[in-house]
Amino acid sequence: MPQEELALMAHLLRRAGFGAGRDELERCVAQGYEATVEELLYPEKAPQALEDEDLIRRYHVDQNSLMLLESCQTYWVYRMINSRRPLEEKLGLFWHGVFATGYTKLNHPKAILNQIDMFRRYGLGSFQTLLVQVSKDPAMILWLDNKDSHKDAVNENYGRELLELFSMGVGNYTEDDVRQASRAFTGWSIQNTAYHVQRVVRDSVWPYGRLDWQFDYLDHDHDEGEKTFLGETGALTGEDVIDIICRHPATARFVSRHLYNFYVADEPQVPAWETVPPRDPEAINMMVDAFVASQYDIRSVLRVMFNSDFFKAATFAKVKSPAESVVGIARLAGGHRFPSIDDIKLGLEAGYMGQQLLDPPSVEGWHTGVEWITTGSLVERINFAVQQLADENRPGVRSMISRIMSEGPSLSPEKLVDSCLDMMGPVEVSQSTRSELVAHAAEGGEILIGSSDENVPSIKRVKQMLQLVASTREFQLA
Repeated sequence: MPQEELALMAHLLRRAGFGAGRDELERCVAQGYEATVEELLYPEKAPQALEDEDLIRRYHVDQNSLMLLESCQTYWVYRMINSRRPLEEKLGLFWHGVFATGYTKLNHPKAILNQIDMFRRYGLGSFQTLLVQVSKDPAMILWLDNKDSHKDAVNENYGRELLELFSMGVGNYTEDDVRQASRAFTGWSIQNTAYHVQRVVRDSVWPYGRLDWQFDYLDHDHDEGEKTFLGETGALTGEDVIDIICRHPATARFVSRHLYNFYVADEPQVPAWETVPPRDPEAINMMVDAFVASQYDIRSVLRVMFNSDFFKAATFAKVKSPAESVVGIARLAGGHRFPSIDDIKLGLEAGYMGQQLLDPPSVEGWHTGVEWITTGSLVERINFAVQQLADENRPGVRSMISRIMSEGPSLSPEKLVDSCLDMMGPVEVSQSTRSELVAHAAEGGEILIGSSDENVPSIKRVKQMLQLVASTREFQLA
């Protein structure tokens, strides 16, 4: 199997999902790159995301009740690791960063999980439809205070962030546009919450869990007056405002830059986009054209992007987010299918590395790229990866070791390093990194492949080299 095809497929599955083991890579290479893109783009045609979600109901009380933040984080990480629809989960992570909604204010993590599920249902379709669903999402309505926006006392939080961070970006609208958009969303509220404008309902975690918030349109509280938004005048509703937003050229460019930053290569942070041009203007223009031609269809934009030369050339051009780091190495090592108490540790790991899932630091979301890496977070990343690869009985680790040792009857230090780099990605490293790995491998001489008992030291050395590869700078790149 050509190494170039294998490396390209690994790149696609890292970006469109969370990476894959060698068996999955070889299956995808055999069916072809474009066919794999189409398979990823239609998750609804794949089997159910989890092979047996009832396992969680039976064996993991916390993930079943979903009352606590840690329980909800654990459930989502478990899904990301075990999903048979990788792009569906990866897109949920993407939209979670764009429409950042946090537990710290809501104190209701399941409501944010419900929002993630909404991203699964609508995230690959029309951006216009997605914006409508986001605007009706109870977690978002509480997060940005639209429940407190009334026709005679307009709250501008949601209208402002809809324009600034969710669709167009600074510099493409006026303060009056913010005001008029906010008027259009008056009356978009929620039921079943202590914060409801018409009644107070006791909403407590104990003993039965949170109430199930629902969208509620309050016709009597909607401002039906004439509004002028981005040059268009009428008795505009929230849906009308979203329609105008989607037709504005700034929206296609803003969404395309978000997709490029998440799936292709690290960009400057969103607040800089008004003055800092994209790193690849031609790529953004290609995605913009697909967005407009398809009537804002995200699947169509992703198809153009994944099949483009600029995407295929952007290998290792992104720093893995903590969630990508945790889920990627856990999938590679294997052994996390059956719910266990260790799942809670996995659920918390991304937070230790700087990405508290379901609780972004602000409505702006997380700063990405090199800002993911700090002294503490890098140590946490390496320690976690080394720990996941420490048990050679994990199915993924065992498979990698078996494949490497099958290249015997002996492995030189150079061959050992190259084989481990290949199995862990393939991972591309600098010459200096490879030299250091080879020098370490040379301290033990050649690896001789013998009988089962004789192979115990050899297995240990192969495993240690896999752990060293996971500790390299280059392994932090997606």
